Amino acid sequence: MLHKTMHLSLLAAFGESHFLHVRIAFLRFLNQFECIKHDAAQIIAGIFCSQPRKDRSGRILCEEYMHSSFTKDLMSNLGRECQLDAENLSRERNFGEKNAPQAVFNALDNMLKDSLERLQKMRKCITLAKVDLAGSTCKLNYIEHTTIIRILCLEGKLGAALWLRSKMVQKGFLPDSFTHNHLLNGLCKMGLMEEADWLIKQMLELGPSPNRATYNTFIKGYCLTNNLDKALHLFSTMAYAGIQPNRVTCNILVHAFCGKGLLKESKMLFEKLLTDDDGEGKPDLVTSTIFMDYHFKNGAMVQALSLWDEMLQKNVKVDAVAYNVLIHGLCMGQKMNLAYGYACEMIKKGLLPDVFTYNTLISALCKEGKVDEACYLLGVMSKMGIIPDQISYNIMIQGLCLNGYAVRAKQLLQFILDYITVPKPLIWNLVIDCYGRCGDLSNAFFMKDQMLAFGVPPTVFTYNVLINAQVKIGNFYDAYSLKEDMVLNGVYPDVVTYNLLIGAACNLGNLSVALLLVDEMLKMRYEPDLITYTELIRGYCIRDNIKEAAELFGKIQKSGLLTDHVPVQILFNKYCKLEEPVMAFNFYQDWLMSKHCCHLH
Repeated sequence: MLHKTMHLSLLAAFGESHFLHVRIAFLRFLNQFECIKHDAAQIIAGIFCSQPRKDRSGRILCEEYMHSSFTKDLMSNLGRECQLDAENLSRERNFGEKNAPQAVFNALDNMLKDSLERLQKMRKCITLAKVDLAGSTCKLNYIEHTTIIRILCLEGKLGAALWLRSKMVQKGFLPDSFTHNHLLNGLCKMGLMEEADWLIKQMLELGPSPNRATYNTFIKGYCLTNNLDKALHLFSTMAYAGIQPNRVTCNILVHAFCGKGLLKESKMLFEKLLTDDDGEGKPDLVTSTIFMDYHFKNGAMVQALSLWDEMLQKNVKVDAVAYNVLIHGLCMGQKMNLAYGYACEMIKKGLLPDVFTYNTLISALCKEGKVDEACYLLGVMSKMGIIPDQISYNIMIQGLCLNGYAVRAKQLLQFILDYITVPKPLIWNLVIDCYGRCGDLSNAFFMKDQMLAFGVPPTVFTYNVLINAQVKIGNFYDAYSLKEDMVLNGVYPDVVTYNLLIGAACNLGNLSVALLLVDEMLKMRYEPDLITYTELIRGYCIRDNIKEAAELFGKIQKSGLLTDHVPVQILFNKYCKLEEPVMAFNFYQDWLMSKHCCHLH
């Protein structure tokens, strides 16, 4: 189009008398073209430079990856040819009168045509290169984004992961099924089943189609949220979707059934799913471990051990998890010798005990009062290269406190503070409670101050422990001042707090204060429980107000709170002390009758 326009304009203005002016105008035009060409060459050479340019954030621009040699050759050839044509034209000053106009036009036409063709080819090459690079960049971005989504899911940052997925969908890129399964697994672990259901619907509408791992993850999510009905319904829809359940599906459902105590149903489901597995439903290691754990938890140790022997007879290759279930079950059944034996067998087979194995053994030893052996095992654990975790130290401190070793518990707590981390309030409360039960209130309050110094706020349990320690030594007013102190620190008393103070007031025979505490308790919208009424009955009996105590006992009976014999024993002993055996006998007979009627109902 350009060369046709030039052709018409030059024909209209061309003549012998004006030839010199035309030649000068053309040379000026050519010089302008040279400038434009030179600028374009610099711009394109900048794009295709050998050293890639970077943006402000330091990222290499995608266009920088193109090779520069092709462009340099192309622009140099183009520049040389245009320059030679211009020089030839400028040297030919004398044209013939007849052929001069046509010669000039042919020169102009050929130069512009060749230049435009070369520029068109160059532009086409650049466009093709950009398209190819754009495809590679999109592919790299897709891989990068899906990887980030999976990492965010593993870190529990599901909000950011879902946001990044929505951005990808808006740009027309759908994450693969593997990435979607990561999102689904994260939602199910957090119990967000409605969001998980929405994600499944998105997969059905937009893609990718759910696979077997998707269904297994979704079924496991429903099992974790104790929604077994929906899990079974989802399991029944797998066949309609053309997906066959596998052993993973079976083990998920078997574990859920066993958790509900439905052993018979779980075995029936297992046999139904795996009848075509080599002609018979053979439990694998995971299934057998699940059944064995169920038997141990329900006290059926003989069945659990027989299942273990059956696994060994069938040459099932057991792993550390199976040994941990076995050792944990034996510790629950207080069979420590067998547990130690299987732990040694585990090592002989090349399966090193892990943190769970040691924690199980340490916890069992602490429950049996064998604190020294537990401490020794904790040291062995460290020497074996297995670093104790928070649970290990929690178990050890709890065992020391339960057995009255307050000083050793404090030393272990100091070790945790010096070399590991600041423990949670539970550990502090255990040590404070141990000192309180030992009657060492100075160290109990010192530990509370240490707790505050390390930035751990006291809980209601902390104050209840200290109140209980004050009550035990008869310091009612100090205990009551602790209740006021906890309110000032933003910790509100609970039912246990009021029961401790009400019991202390009743033991002192101060029923008026006890009743005031009951009124305050009701204003705080706390309902009195059996302990509250029992302490009031004790207080009435101490003050010889047997009538009020009997009326309060009748109120407990009508409310249905009476679940133990402590209030009955208090009243019965009081009648005996008042030398009223007939009243005591009648009272006891009435209680037995009411208890019998409750069983009938």
